[in-house]
Amino acid sequence: MSDAGYQPGERRPIASRDLAISQQIADWLAARGASPNAISVAGMLAAIVGGFAFWGTSAGGPWCRLLWLVAAAMAQLRLLANMFDGMVAIRRQVASPLGELYNEVPDRISDAALFIGLGYAAGGQPLLGFAAALAAVFTAYVRAMAKVAGAPQDFCGPLAKPQRMFVVTALAVYVALTPTSWQPAWIVGQKSFGLASAALTIIVIGSLTTAGRRLVRAARYLKANPR
Repeated sequence: MSDAGYQPGERRPIASRDLAISQQIADWLAARGASPNAISVAGMLAAIVGGFAFWGTSAGGPWCRLLWLVAAAMAQLRLLANMFDGMVAIRRQVASPLGELYNEVPDRISDAALFIGLGYAAGGQPLLGFAAALAAVFTAYVRAMAKVAGAPQDFCGPLAKPQRMFVVTALAVYVALTPTSWQPAWIVGQKSFGLASAALTIIVIGSLTTAGRRLVRAARYLKANPR
């Protein structure tokens, strides 16, 4: 089943949405009466589990590598839930303003859970985790406020949600599968910054750059198209 008829520009462009397997899964979920809002909440719960898995890596031990892989899997499950909730809503024709709340609010919790958890992970710094969470929320806030002001939805990067999750997932898989000697750390003052800190720094800078770019694009649109 295609998504024809949905208002262009109101959905995040996701290439995997058009894959045959994605369409089949969405059809299967819709045929069984799956709730789009429940899928959104499930994605949030996956992100929370991922955040705790990140935090658990700080204890080290034999389960550490497995926890990195769990966190990577949960980050991807969060993205899948974000994709399928909208696809199922369209198929079941139950898209609504309430659904927008279920789509947006769990997303913000998901970002916070994953990034704060990563801040407490092995090689992370809590302050960077909180900074990444705030930067991600600010990026989404700019998009939402631009829409309220009358600009179209803007999902531009360079570090929108899919790219942020790619950074998190790539980091987690790398740390899980590579020797410790391949995982550098840097000492600044009395603090140690590992690869988790590097990933969070990329997320902070990239998210703020994305927010700034969206602001400029929205301001340009609103100036050219006054109400």
